[in-house]
Amino acid sequence: MKQTHSAGAIAMITLAALLFSLMDAGTKFLGALLPMVLILWSRYAIQTLVMAGTVIYNRGWKGFRTEHPRVQFLRGSMLIMLSILTFYSLKYLPLAEFTAIIMLSPILVTALTSRLSQRPLGLLRWLLILTAFAGTITVIRPGSALFDVVALLPLLATLVSAAYNLVTSRLAVLDNPHTTQFYTGLTGVALLSPLIALQAGGLYELGIRLEARNFLILLAIGLLGTVAHLLLVMAFRRTHPAALMPFTYTQIAFAALIGWIFFRHSPDFWAWIGMSVIAVASCLSAWLDMHESRRRVPK
Repeated sequence: MKQTHSAGAIAMITLAALLFSLMDAGTKFLGALLPMVLILWSRYAIQTLVMAGTVIYNRGWKGFRTEHPRVQFLRGSMLIMLSILTFYSLKYLPLAEFTAIIMLSPILVTALTSRLSQRPLGLLRWLLILTAFAGTITVIRPGSALFDVVALLPLLATLVSAAYNLVTSRLAVLDNPHTTQFYTGLTGVALLSPLIALQAGGLYELGIRLEARNFLILLAIGLLGTVAHLLLVMAFRRTHPAALMPFTYTQIAFAALIGWIFFRHSPDFWAWIGMSVIAVASCLSAWLDMHESRRRVPK
């Protein structure tokens, strides 16, 4: 893998982390005002329209062809499940703490991809993974006000997110990223449309009374999600997922900053300690990835 490809993938995954944090903030804000089904359906409808136009512009009608419809549907279904878990988690948890819990996902992806590729992680890598896990547990803290039944939602979301990232890394080398993003949005629209139909009357009345500011936030959620997940697929096409996972931890810092700016919430002392531990372990893991990559490049 060329160094320029790895650098580009790192930039993409970091930008995606920022966009995900902004999208989560918008979801948290609107979650107190609008029904979940309206927010999620709008988000996937926007993605479907944007990616349909992108596919036609770049590749024509043949760009909609996929040889892996079942895998595409699986990815879309996983993202819907992840979106629902995220929606309800953000209704009750602060943005930064939710993000810290969901950051267990890269740990699982790193371990699982190494297992599937039959490439041993090594003692140092396992120590860094366990250190990041300890940092996450410090954020959650059994016995704290944060650790209750609600904390199970982001933990479940972590498992779904890990599976989603593995499927995404697989699709990244099978189909065009634009095609994948189109079918992910289409799957979301198809699965949520029956719920929209059941609540059509009430949602229509709500839509008429929707403030311009909230409509713009709804539009931003769809655009941010579309671009962020597209960057995720493009990054996975450029380098191995395990090498990218440490950089997803930048989302914790983004979430903490955005949570303070928009919701005036700042994590407590132990949450900051846990986040710092995760950040240090991630930086060391990233350095290890770069070091191993340089060693594998033929001289």
